[in-house]
Amino acid sequence: MSADTDTSQRVAKETTPPSGGTTPKRVGGRSGDRGVSSVAHVILGIWAALVIIPLLWTLLSSFKTSSEIFSSPFSLPAQWSFDNYVSAWTSEGIGRYFVNTIVVVGTALVLVMLLGSMCAYVLARFSFPGNRLIYYLMLIGLTFPIFLAIVPLFFVLKGFGILNTLPGLIITYVAFALPFTVFFLYPFFRVLPQEISEAAEIDGAGEWRKFFQVMLPMARPGIASVAIFNFLGLWNQFLLPVALNTKRDNYVLSQGMAAFASRAGYNTDYGRLFAAVVITIVPVLVVYIIFQRQLQGSVSQSAGK
Repeated sequence: MSADTDTSQRVAKETTPPSGGTTPKRVGGRSGDRGVSSVAHVILGIWAALVIIPLLWTLLSSFKTSSEIFSSPFSLPAQWSFDNYVSAWTSEGIGRYFVNTIVVVGTALVLVMLLGSMCAYVLARFSFPGNRLIYYLMLIGLTFPIFLAIVPLFFVLKGFGILNTLPGLIITYVAFALPFTVFFLYPFFRVLPQEISEAAEIDGAGEWRKFFQVMLPMARPGIASVAIFNFLGLWNQFLLPVALNTKRDNYVLSQGMAAFASRAGYNTDYGRLFAAVVITIVPVLVVYIIFQRQLQGSVSQSAGK
């Protein structure tokens, strides 16, 4: 008993905090965290300035004439007028290219999100012969360079009679965005609780209703993320339209901007050009802001769970 008492007293002395009742603090812990946080904020501030300043300069230049841009590139416009936007939209054909891009990218995005989510759900939740083979073939599609498929795609679309058409471009966009969509959404559907699926079946929900009303809303963080990535990739696509869509009336914005800049040559109206650039950028920013809010809310809810 005495040995046990001595041992307990010695342990109590060793674990008793110093006089004053204060626990020893980790030296340099908070100061180190503050230093890292300060450096991170400085880097983020520099990065934000590198992104925002050129955008603001482009926006201001879109209200100027070419002479104003060269004489005072960093000053405010002498007169705030939308003439450059009107001219770029009508005279330069940016309006037609904008509508073509909205039709092509919007339709392709809806199709690829619908087909990609359904394919990812089936591959993640159902076991059948060839399941893993199909998944690995999708992964191989991610590694296939676009430029290697240009010539085969040209003859395939020509054989079906949809070369130089918007439907042909939509189908091509869907085909190239589908592997990434399946790859991105597969783990989201994979980790969804099986109990919820079984509860939906007990309530009488069929496979279609269970997918669209139960499982798909639960994968909303992945849907929002991959929608942003797909929209940006499709909106900025240049190689596929140039090779497979050479009819001028069916140009998308990337082709129209390239044609506008090359056609102007040395007599470029930079005010119109910057206005066309702003018209091209604004939809991307709007879509990103909308989906970013949905993404932040979904991620915070998932983290809380």
